[in-house]
Parts: sequence; structure tokens; C-alpha cells
Amino acid sequence: MSSSLDKLRALTSRLEDKIEEKEKISAVISTEVKEVKKSEKKPLEKAVKSADDNCDNVREENIKRVKELYEKLKIFEKSQDFDKVFIYKAMNLSGIGLKEDDFGEVREGKYIQVIAITYEPDKNGKKKAKNISLGYFGKAETLENTLKNEIIEFVLRWRYEKAFQNVEHYKDLISRVETPSDTLF
Repeated sequence: MSSSLDKLRALTSRLEDKIEEKEKISAVISTEVKEVKKSEKKPLEKAVKSADDNCDNVREENIKRVKELYEKLKIFEKSQDFDKVFIYKAMNLSGIGLKEDDFGEVREGKYIQVIAITYEPDKNGKKKAKNISLGYFGKAETLENTLKNEIIEFVLRWRYEKAFQNVEHYKDLISRVETPSDTLF
């Protein structure tokens, strides 16, 4: 594999390490909660905030790189507003494998495209999936390795940001539910 794919795998590994680190912090905090008296909750909140701050830094770096790739891959030609690229429900890649068993493999004879998926009502009012091509990169056989890795990175980083947005959505919903005062968040 190329160095770009290795860099992407290294990035994924680092991100997984940071998530694991965050989970360890959460586990430590949950054991501390049992021992902390109600009057001593402020240090606990600081620990949670520092984990959230770390997560925010990872998110900022990710979104910065997504924007760079958005411009480099000329996704702006099909989706002019960068912030609106996240309104899509999902994003896939045509012509390159993203599953564990075929990750990064180019499918011979296929065309390489970044496909955004949205749901729109049909004439009967039922929601129907609609695929939108955000980028066309030609036949698989002619694709340069560096470009292939940047395309893969864009889709994965887009999905990563979408996951952050989903977490944010659920945090907002949880904040609207009445919870006992001794829970973490």
C-alpha cells in the first residue's frame, strides 16, 4: 500500500487511541462518582470537561482536513456551501472498497465517485433514498494512488464529523430529560 494509505491507517489508529483514552477517563470518573460526596462535584465536572475539550480538538482538526479535501477534490463544484455538505444522511464511495476485507482496493472496470445519500419524498409522500454524485474521478484503472487515498480520507473524515454531529444531537436530547443529580451528564 502507499504511504498515504498508511498515513490514513495511522490516523485511524490515533483516533481510536484517543477514543479509548476518553473511555478510560469516563471509566475512572464513574468509579470516582461513587466515592465523591455531593459537595465535592466540581472537580468531577472539570475532568469531564477536559475529556470533552480533547474531543473538541480532535473534531476541529478533522473538520479542518475535511474542508481542505473538499476544496482539493473539488466537491464544491457539486455542493457549493461547505457547511451544507453535512446535511446528507450518509456518504459512500463507488469503485473503491471501504470494508475491512477490501479496504482501499480499486474495483477494476468501475468508475470512482463520491456518493451522498439523502432522503426526499416521492410523488406519494414516502421518503425515498436519493444518490447524489459529489465527485467523479474517472475509471478505476486510471486513478492515481495519492488521489485514491485522498478520496478515501474525505469520505472517512466526513463520516467521522457526521458521527460527532450525531453525538451532539443525542447530548442535546439527553439534556432535555430529567435525570437524577448523581449521573455523569
